[in-house]
Amino acid sequence: MAEPRIGVYPGTFDPVTNGHMDIISRATHVVDRLVIGVAVNTGKEPFFSLDERVDMLREQVGTIANGDGTRIDVRPFNNLLMHFVVEVGAKVILRGLRAVSDFEYEFQMAGMNARLNPHVETVFLMASESHQFIASRFVKEVARLGGDVSHFVPPGIAARIGERLATENAGA
Repeated sequence: MAEPRIGVYPGTFDPVTNGHMDIISRATHVVDRLVIGVAVNTGKEPFFSLDERVDMLREQVGTIANGDGTRIDVRPFNNLLMHFVVEVGAKVILRGLRAVSDFEYEFQMAGMNARLNPHVETVFLMASESHQFIASRFVKEVARLGGDVSHFVPPGIAARIGERLATENAGA
């Protein structure tokens, strides 16, 4: 019996968007086990805490029908991506691409990762046409300016964004 194909889909997921969910759903067709790695990413000031982002992703991936038997795990990580990949036993890193501008950054990252561990492949999945323009940073900006983000994020995430903004605005 062949060894299961384990892949890691890393990101900050702050917040998780419909674009992320599209890539997660499609990644289940590529690997037998998908580990969603939620990065601490101290370089960005997160809208949601690490624990909140992990919880939100766990709720959302529970809605994906895994008729093909793909197992999905959500785990936080705060080390080098390649160390996390080895830790979970993965041989594939899955990355979503929205536009040509994403490719240059992702191409450089894939090259660095290949130098760190040539036994791990990076696989790029193109975002579906309806999700190519969605970025977490835009979702946060639209929400903070009072716009409707319900077209860009799952309903449960939209509710949590609304709750967070209400809390922020109450404290302001």
